[in-house]
Amino acid sequence: MRAVVQRVDGASVVVAGETVGEITGEGLCVLVGVTHDDTPEKAAQLARKLWSVRVLDGEKSCSDVNAPLLVISQFTLYGDARKGRRPTWNAAAPGPVAEPLVDEVVARLRELGAHVETGRFGADMRVSLTNHGPFTVLIDV
Repeated sequence: MRAVVQRVDGASVVVAGETVGEITGEGLCVLVGVTHDDTPEKAAQLARKLWSVRVLDGEKSCSDVNAPLLVISQFTLYGDARKGRRPTWNAAAPGPVAEPLVDEVVARLRELGAHVETGRFGADMRVSLTNHGPFTVLIDV
């Protein structure tokens, strides 16, 4: 699994004009990509890392300050644009494999005590955020 993690001062995701997920104040906006060999164990590992990674102001984690997370599925994180002009998506897991694993990340975060908002899997989403720093980190598990 792969996640692009951005420290934000608020973020939201809109689908067809409707806000489906939103966090306010300090937190993390997390784009999650799934590949073919990912497992529920990897989803749990990613959730623990997201909850405890110390990237918020003052080197705090979401668990330290009870900061919210906005988790959004994004298959394009496994795009490969090394050849030609069009990326390939061969490394991205198909929806029936990826969706339950993204849901597992969210469920595990909530079990840890996190307030989690989400996008809508497979939808045409509009993501807005204020990147604080800017601060962006890539996490692979």
